[in-house]
Amino acid sequence: MTPPRQLHGPFTRRGAGVIFLLLLAAGLALYASDAATNPPGFYIDESSIAYNAHTIARDGRDEHEEAWPLFFRAFGDYKNPTYVYLLAALFRLTGPSILAARLLSATLGAAAALVLGLLGARVAGRREVGLFVCLTALLTPWLFELSRVVVEVAMYPLALALFLLCVRRASERHRWTWADALALAATLALLTYTYSIGRLLGPLLALGLALFATRARLRGLLLAWSSYALSLAPLLVFQLRHPGALGARFRIITYITPQSTFAEDAWEFVRHYAANLNPWRMLVAGDPNAHQIASIYGTGPVLAATFVLAVAGACLMLRRARRDAWGLFLIYGLAASFVPASLTNDDFHLLRLAAVPVFLVALAAPALAWLLEDDARTETDARIEKDARTENGARMEKGARARRALLVAAVALTLAQGLVFQWQYRASARSPRRLHLFDADYTALILPTALDAAGPRPVYLADAPAIPGYIQARWQATLRRIPHDEFVLLAPDAGAPEGAVVITTEDSCPRCRVLAQSNPYTVYVAEGEPRAYAPLDAGGFRAELSAIGPPAHLRAKEQTTVRVRVRNTGDAVWLARERGASPFQLSAGNHWLDASGNVVANDDGRAPLLRDLHPGEEAELPLVVNAPRRAGDYLLEIDVLQEGVSWFGPKGSNTLRVPLKVE
Repeated sequence: MTPPRQLHGPFTRRGAGVIFLLLLAAGLALYASDAATNPPGFYIDESSIAYNAHTIARDGRDEHEEAWPLFFRAFGDYKNPTYVYLLAALFRLTGPSILAARLLSATLGAAAALVLGLLGARVAGRREVGLFVCLTALLTPWLFELSRVVVEVAMYPLALALFLLCVRRASERHRWTWADALALAATLALLTYTYSIGRLLGPLLALGLALFATRARLRGLLLAWSSYALSLAPLLVFQLRHPGALGARFRIITYITPQSTFAEDAWEFVRHYAANLNPWRMLVAGDPNAHQIASIYGTGPVLAATFVLAVAGACLMLRRARRDAWGLFLIYGLAASFVPASLTNDDFHLLRLAAVPVFLVALAAPALAWLLEDDARTETDARIEKDARTENGARMEKGARARRALLVAAVALTLAQGLVFQWQYRASARSPRRLHLFDADYTALILPTALDAAGPRPVYLADAPAIPGYIQARWQATLRRIPHDEFVLLAPDAGAPEGAVVITTEDSCPRCRVLAQSNPYTVYVAEGEPRAYAPLDAGGFRAELSAIGPPAHLRAKEQTTVRVRVRNTGDAVWLARERGASPFQLSAGNHWLDASGNVVANDDGRAPLLRDLHPGEEAELPLVVNAPRRAGDYLLEIDVLQEGVSWFGPKGSNTLRVPLKVE
């Protein structure tokens, strides 16, 4: 059992409370400042969550007319309910608004910092430690970025901080009461239903509660586990009614496949786990994905002082592990927080690692307590105070001065680095990357152009499967009070009628007159009737292929892009696809063969034709290929195909074979 620590220090309870409130108010002002305009625009995922919150607030149904859903279907995935319903409650009071939505995230972020401060004060037994932990959390770039966007993960730091506070409270008790057990189960359920990583992290943290198991706590521990298991019943029922729905996104982003062996998956997990642990990523480089919405500017996601204090705190906790299960649980929780992200293909994905900064800030508290440690009032110390010239007294005095110097340095570095980040974050508000990332041109250029060109006619929406831009139109129409029947969403295989004004996220536009463009959105007028596609005649299946600078070596399972030059040597026009699901579209594709020419992997990559090719014309296509899993000598075979009809090779056209070594 971790004994409860009496709060003490230079601040009275009332004084510390006032400072906490002032710090929270300053933090909330910092987090809420320019919330509606920085980040600029409104990211497509933000629009999806905000629009569904609006429809729930309006009539209790999501965008697909499902009443009070447990999970929200969007973009081929299912979004978690907690944040959406919380935002719906806010919209019920304020009406739909970007400012209200962003302020909700800001408030959740500031509240997470407050709860972490309370946790730090409770762990250290010193109010000033709680104040510094709260300040550290407020200035941590990672936590700040999560609080600036309207996405599910914005609530995750608060949910995790509440769980840790409940765990700490329970750890101080000799016997867990039913209230302790239910608080633990409730916060675990909150973690599970708030963000997708919680479906794995929640059970892992529940398992970690076994570290507190004693004979006296066993009944309370079993009650906590059983209550949490009961809270998972709705999730299990949903999974039974929608088989595979909750894992659909994971199957796309993971390296675990039916073809991979256990040993291969285990090695990949170790490799990704090590990459996610990389201190350089935490302190300097951040997320390697430049299109991540939690983009850190000017400094690493974690402040240098926080990282050093967290490492020192972990070391102190390990020294006390035999008598302090709380410290062991914190270290276990930090280790577990890397697991969900390590099961995916991305390295150091800031959103999937959202639990990490919370544990790091919590682990800083023991180190701060050590830096603030008072001289114990024992008889030995009294003797030392009487004769400060003794060797032991001088050593203790020197140690105390060193700790105070380290504390001052930690505070100064935290403030300096945190303020530099805030300055750079706000200075980059209108950077081209942020304007593009958050779809700022949609409201400034794309939608106004489409509405002006369409006049009294509807605007048609044509989306690529991976970029459902229709949700931007619905959300912006809601904000502008435009009737939704002024927008028509085209079916995946339907072309726009002649003369229609279209907003599309597709990269092919064979019969359009472009009015405005800002990647990935294009506004165009459809010229001519929708195209009729048909299978090519035998003479059309002829192509000449060449690769531009193909690689000679690849790592196993490495993904790369091969530039393929395709010439139409047949006697028919190759029509580019008009819509993403158009039948009979033409593409370059590839297979993998072994050195003897036997097929190892069929149908690996696709590169669709984006413009019409007449006989004798050529085009360059970027073909994304995935190297085989096992090392060896291979042939990368590239061919052209007409979807739903045939590859060109079996029709007598020559394929291209590129020798390649997989290492």
